[in-house]
Amino acid sequence: MSICITSDSTCDLSQAQLQAHGVELFPLRILRDGEALQDGVEITPRDVFAHAAAGGSLCTTAALNPADYAGRFAELAAQHEAVIHINISAEFSSCHQNAVLAAADLPNVYVVDSRNLSTGHGLVVLAACQMAESGQYGPAEIVARLESMIPRVSASFVLDQLEYMRRGGRCSSVVALGANLLQLKPCIEVADGKMHVGKKYRGSLLRCVSAYIRDRLARPEQLEPDRIFITHTVDYDPDVLAEAHRLVEGLGYFREVCDTEAGCTVSCHCGPGTLGILYVRKP
Repeated sequence: MSICITSDSTCDLSQAQLQAHGVELFPLRILRDGEALQDGVEITPRDVFAHAAAGGSLCTTAALNPADYAGRFAELAAQHEAVIHINISAEFSSCHQNAVLAAADLPNVYVVDSRNLSTGHGLVVLAACQMAESGQYGPAEIVARLESMIPRVSASFVLDQLEYMRRGGRCSSVVALGANLLQLKPCIEVADGKMHVGKKYRGSLLRCVSAYIRDRLARPEQLEPDRIFITHTVDYDPDVLAEAHRLVEGLGYFREVCDTEAGCTVSCHCGPGTLGILYVRKP
């Protein structure tokens, strides 16, 4: 059975992964001084950071509208027996609602809310690809299995600084200043499709990331061993990144350790110096 898997650009999978599985992306819009640019096509995370560093306003994200989805859904639905599209969490964007509207008159197009972002979203996309490629499951069963998996996806990030959160109105200047003075690095977690602040680590970025990974992977036997992501912003500190890989790979538990760069969505909200590990918990 020919099943096409598509995704919002927020899944942060590498080009190699997208090409290997034939995943088609729907680029979200990144707003830069009022101009709407296609995520990963007309603007990159480096552009986002460079604009802010030059004194420009922070870039923001905008959802695709139903028309953005509808035309391509119709084309793909005519070419395949089924299309499964996986969205960024409905709590972060109206993309899911708009994709559902666009697919309403296409009975072979299925729309799934990942309840996540970045490679937390990407883990759901890859699971869909593997099931579709196996030929063992029809589209309805793939969707049911994805919906069972989604609550078990763990996504979190450690932020090196809170300047983007402050400038974006997601934390106060006082909180940001206090975090800088005390060398606090907050862990941002995704739970039930929403982001919230978890544990705050203190010290250098290397020390904080090391402690964060040890905390997250203290009980690896409770996690699915197939795959784990180390996802980070562009131009991340190479020494800290190397230590992250040493700690994750040193467990000898995960069959695949994937390194990917965070796309524009995470970059717009969290800023430079952001790193997370993302995986799936066992049932």
